[in-house]
Amino acid sequence: MQIKLAQNYGFCFGVKRAIKIAEESPNSTTIGPLIHNNEEINRLKNSFNVDTIHDYSKAKNIKKAIIRTHGITKDNLKDLKNNNIDIVDATCPFVSKPQKICEEMSAKGYQIIIFGDIKHPEVQGVMSYSKNGATVILDKEELKNTAFQSKVAVISQTTRKFSEFLDIVNFIIPKCKEARVFNTICNATFENQEAIRALSLECDVMIIIGGKNSSNTKQLYAISKSNCFDSYLIENEQELEKKWFENKNICGISAGASTPDWIIQKVMRKIKEL
Repeated sequence: MQIKLAQNYGFCFGVKRAIKIAEESPNSTTIGPLIHNNEEINRLKNSFNVDTIHDYSKAKNIKKAIIRTHGITKDNLKDLKNNNIDIVDATCPFVSKPQKICEEMSAKGYQIIIFGDIKHPEVQGVMSYSKNGATVILDKEELKNTAFQSKVAVISQTTRKFSEFLDIVNFIIPKCKEARVFNTICNATFENQEAIRALSLECDVMIIIGGKNSSNTKQLYAISKSNCFDSYLIENEQELEKKWFENKNICGISAGASTPDWIIQKVMRKIKEL
């Protein structure tokens, strides 16, 4: 069986940057998971004593806080500063950008519409920068009962599909007098999605490696599944099953933006063993 890697996969710029920041900040604590990959978070804890808190109320007890790649809310950041906690900011610059846009456009009186998952920490952080709240939606159906103001600013969660964002934008433009559209989907997300779209058309089995709570990894899996029915999302090599590869000729592999290369290599070795 032939194994093919996607042309673009794995660690993006923002994640590489955050990992380096964490490794250079031992004995610290991240506010929420630094990235959406449990294996890498465990490595940072065991090798650099970088801990994680999931409940923000416990933040007042820490000395050095690392801001996760997805960012935190404006109020939580202000609270950390007020408590004189040493702050190390690992927010991805591609996430900081929509935060600033949200703050600036809402200050100018624009109604803020965010394409994304309201449960995702990145979106929660971005919407907290709007001075008058924000409407968060996952598809245009959710906009059908929205009362549009004359001026609207539209932004996207960084890991969403561009085609879906475009669909939402096309729905909004005729509904208002002025629409400002900001394409805040990061390049790495787009490149990884295009690469897996092409690869999944060639293969009869696909393995996507990444955190099952990772938005960009789930997007890769959905794209792959639409082209290759036998697509599987795993977090590590222990989840692989031999039956997936029976009578298969080409296995394609891709990985989410929070998946380190050492996990990808372990998965590839295990597939070869099977």
